[in-house]
Amino acid sequence: MPTSTYELRLIEDNVRAGAALELPADGINRVVYVVHGRVAVAGNELSDDTAWLGRGPARLAAGQNGAALWRFELAPAGTSLATLADSSGASRVKLTSPLAWPVADDIAGSSGASPDAANLLRADSVAFPPGGCAYLHTHQGPGIRCLIEGGIRIDTDGHSTSYAPGGAWFEAGPIPVFAQAADRPTRFVRVMILPARLKGQSSIAYVNAEDRDKPKSQSYKIFIDQPIRL
Repeated sequence: MPTSTYELRLIEDNVRAGAALELPADGINRVVYVVHGRVAVAGNELSDDTAWLGRGPARLAAGQNGAALWRFELAPAGTSLATLADSSGASRVKLTSPLAWPVADDIAGSSGASPDAANLLRADSVAFPPGGCAYLHTHQGPGIRCLIEGGIRIDTDGHSTSYAPGGAWFEAGPIPVFAQAADRPTRFVRVMILPARLKGQSSIAYVNAEDRDKPKSQSYKIFIDQPIRL
C-alpha cells in the first residue's frame, strides 16, 4: 500500500495585542491550542487551555493582552508555512515530523471507504499526578506532544529523553513508549491522527499483559475528536 507524503508540524505563534494570525485557504487541517491569552476566530472566543480545529482560511485576532498559541498542522510535505509578520508577533517551528502511514485517499482506494471517514484528528491533554507514569504502551496513529506543565521522561526505541514545559516530541504510534512524570503535577497537549473508528475511544494499547489491569495514573481532557478530510 502506498504511504503518505504528509508531515505533522507544531508551530508556536506569539500574537501581539490587537494583532491577528491570518491563515490561508490552503486546505491544511489545523488545531490551534491557546497556551495563554485570548483569540477570536470564526465567531468564537478562545482562552487558556482551549482549542480550535479549522481547514479553510481563518483570522485569529488576539485580545488586549495578546496570545501564545501552539498550532498543530497536518500538511502535505513541503507546504509553505503561514507565519506572523514582524508587526503582528513571531512564529517559530517547534517540531516537524514526516508521516509514513496510509492517508485517506490510499485507504479509500484500497478498501472503498470514504476519504472523509478514514482519518480522525484528536486533540487532547494528558495529565499525571506527581510521580505518575504511563506503562509501556503503543498508539494506533502518529502524533506530536508538547509539555504544558511539570516535567516528563519519555523512553522509546532505545532512547530516554526528558522534557521541560514547552518541550515537544513525536510518537509514531506502533513503537512502544514508557512515560515517567516528574515529582510534581505534569501535563502535555497532543494531537494525533487515528483511524476514524476510534472516535470516542482510547487509542492506547499496553504492551505487557500484567500492566493492562493495573490502576492508571494518567487522566485525559478531550478538546477535539473529529473525522477529517485530507
